[in-house]
Amino acid sequence: MEGVEAKPMNGVNGIHNLNKEDDADFDPSALPPFKIAEIRAAIPKHCWVKNPWRSLSYVCRDIIVIFAMAAAAIYFNNCGHGSFSDSRVLNNVVGHFLHSAILVPYNGWRISHRTHHQNHGHVENDESWVPLTEKVYTSLDESTRKFRFRVPYPIFAYPFYLWTRSPGKQGSHFNPYSDLFAPNERNDVITSTVCWTVMLVFIVCMSFIVGPVQVLKIYGVPYWIFVMWLDMVTYLHHHGYDEHKLPWYRGKEWSYLRGGLTTVDRDYGLINNIHHDIGTHVIHHLFPQIPHYHLVEATKSAKHVLGKYYREPKKSGPFPFHLINNLVASMSNDHYVSDTGDIVYYQTDPKLYKSLKNKLI
Repeated sequence: MEGVEAKPMNGVNGIHNLNKEDDADFDPSALPPFKIAEIRAAIPKHCWVKNPWRSLSYVCRDIIVIFAMAAAAIYFNNCGHGSFSDSRVLNNVVGHFLHSAILVPYNGWRISHRTHHQNHGHVENDESWVPLTEKVYTSLDESTRKFRFRVPYPIFAYPFYLWTRSPGKQGSHFNPYSDLFAPNERNDVITSTVCWTVMLVFIVCMSFIVGPVQVLKIYGVPYWIFVMWLDMVTYLHHHGYDEHKLPWYRGKEWSYLRGGLTTVDRDYGLINNIHHDIGTHVIHHLFPQIPHYHLVEATKSAKHVLGKYYREPKKSGPFPFHLINNLVASMSNDHYVSDTGDIVYYQTDPKLYKSLKNKLI
């Protein structure tokens, strides 16, 4: 496939020309001149300290606010990484409770999300919103391509991803024999699937008690709002950077540090606090053990080490409406990566690009 002519390309596998003169000579795929230990050393020691009482206080706070489901997404992130507390039992109990409440199998997600963090930025080994290779992309029928890339359909994808994963990958977060999981993790997956089933049965029972319309209004609508928001946020932490495309890696070119540096920080305005500052995503990815309430300070402390490898997020107004443009632009242009090469960039299917643009006009 060829790239879109309207966007001249330069370099390997579709990197866009840089527009800012200050960044004209900066290659985001170049080996960073620092080690991950230098970033770690720049972060104050107290940022690594986990306080379970403080973590639980945030849970209590957010349960009583309207954005509780969005906040729960961050808590199950913290529980899954072990940054909620040093107690594995407490992490698992709170994680199962919060995950099941939003119909997510805790251990299934925890394990696949661990895979995502351990392999971030790797074309084949990453998990969740990974780029499609050209071979996989061309194997999809036209309707599947449009559903995957035409906003708003992709931001409803999360429940389906839990059942079937991404195109080109096999398995399910509910199946203990999926290749997502090691044999010694099967009992954990079964436990989470049972908890998920209990929650589903509870929702069905409530629909008989108070009526399906009430359940739809009280649970169904907030649930789908949560799904849409979660999909948009997780996508934009790894796609849609304003200034230039970011690399994906394979083979000898990939490393934990280089993969982590491809993540993107975002500003969510008033929602930053509700989100527990998950927009500070670069440091979260490099050091997922840091509790959310220390991420802003840790990011500020590490910036001087990261230099140009840190991309300052665009400042948001009270609400991050500007991110809609990032989402639509990325979905319109970032379709697949080359089947070969150890450093690759998203390329554009001109036919799909034209189709998506016509729908927006």
